[in-house]
Amino acid sequence: MEKGSKHSIVTLVERKTSYTLIGQSNDRTTKSTNKRTIKLMSKMPEQFKTIILLNCTEFHRYEKVEEATNCPYYFANPHHSWERGTNENTNGLIKQYLIKGTSMKGLTQQQCNLIVAKLNTRPRERIGYKTPE
Repeated sequence: MEKGSKHSIVTLVERKTSYTLIGQSNDRTTKSTNKRTIKLMSKMPEQFKTIILLNCTEFHRYEKVEEATNCPYYFANPHHSWERGTNENTNGLIKQYLIKGTSMKGLTQQQCNLIVAKLNTRPRERIGYKTPE
């Protein structure tokens, strides 16, 4: 995979169970991020009560996702990664499969689904060595 592409992933992690969803995105625009987020959330709408985000440009216009999903958004304070601890820890696990600095250009949704399957069947200490599933 080449470096410097605009391709990315959208990750959603349920705080209590660590259940993870990953969506492949061809760019980091607000429109693409919102579209992918809505699609991911529609798979399990009952799981999402709130979403905590970083204040990044791709999350501007978050109101459209709130409206489409009826799920309120909150923003973590800048440089306070501990406010998103579960998501940060999960991102660390994802980096075992998607090495930091590697382009996401060749990544497919099918590959994202395989990573999700591995993460959601992996026992986690923080939930009593149960799996997110």
